[in-house]
Amino acid sequence: MNIREKQEIWEKEYLSPYASLSQNSLGRDREEPQCDVRPLYQRDRDRILHSKSFRRMKHKTQVFLAPTGDHYRTRLTHTLEVSQIARTIARALRMNEDLTEAIALGHDLGHTPFGHAGEDILNKLHPDGFKHYYQSVRVVELLEKNCQGLNLTKEVRDGMMNHSTSRMPMTMEGKIVRFSDKIAYINHDIDDAMRAHIISEEDLPIEYRDVLGYSPKQRLNSLIHSVINESMGRPDILMGEEIEKAMLGLRSYMFENVYTNPIAKGQEKKAQNMLEALYHHFMNNFHELPEEYVRLVSERGEKKESVVCDYIAGMTDQYSIHVYENLYVPFVWKVV
Repeated sequence: MNIREKQEIWEKEYLSPYASLSQNSLGRDREEPQCDVRPLYQRDRDRILHSKSFRRMKHKTQVFLAPTGDHYRTRLTHTLEVSQIARTIARALRMNEDLTEAIALGHDLGHTPFGHAGEDILNKLHPDGFKHYYQSVRVVELLEKNCQGLNLTKEVRDGMMNHSTSRMPMTMEGKIVRFSDKIAYINHDIDDAMRAHIISEEDLPIEYRDVLGYSPKQRLNSLIHSVINESMGRPDILMGEEIEKAMLGLRSYMFENVYTNPIAKGQEKKAQNMLEALYHHFMNNFHELPEEYVRLVSERGEKKESVVCDYIAGMTDQYSIHVYENLYVPFVWKVV
């Protein structure tokens, strides 16, 4: 019996009856030999962690566009915070931590440069629309490893696809990530907005602070404990009604005062204009894309519009600016 098989037995004996066991996975689209050390979901976690799209998130906007301060969140630090919260909840509920972590680490791989501003403009330009959760799955199914894909399990891809508020994953672990994503971004976006002097602790509505707490630590503690307490021993992942109402109230407050704030978001239109220009340029000069993207159309029948969006969505904030400058900003002539 190898290490993986022992781990699968441990899962069956220790994890909750509602947890997703590695040995019961729906599997991968392409069969491949099992690892002798790592169960399926741990292997998926590792593939995501070592992917190029994961590393690029360190230079993608979370809320503040291309921030220069060392302590503002990026898409990568947001992802790590989601993973930490999700693993805490999963361990307390005896769910599968490897599956939870894999979903958390992969849930935002398809995000564009400049955050939701980039997503909105690609959604407007693409005839079929553009959503980052669909793109995250497209990244791992098609684009990673020079367009070979990562061949992840169906449970991980389902959790990535369905982490948004309007969607529902099929596993308990995916539902944990769905809550953890909101818990993370509401709290760390408040912290970043305070760092930017856009809001202060006292600006947050008192009716929500009275329920959740008067500091980031207290609010995180309230939200995480609520999910654990409400979900313990149940076949679903839940949050207490009063706690959830306060969390969604804070979310609405953030949309009104930070996510649409002209100070925080004043440069978004410029970013969108830039990405729109890149989209039209590559639609008209498709041959300039990297060879593996061109082959997606010529050899695999992908839509040209989708592949152009794939390329732009994969850019970091700074790289998209660099490409735009090379195309449209004249170089200063230097005589040596």
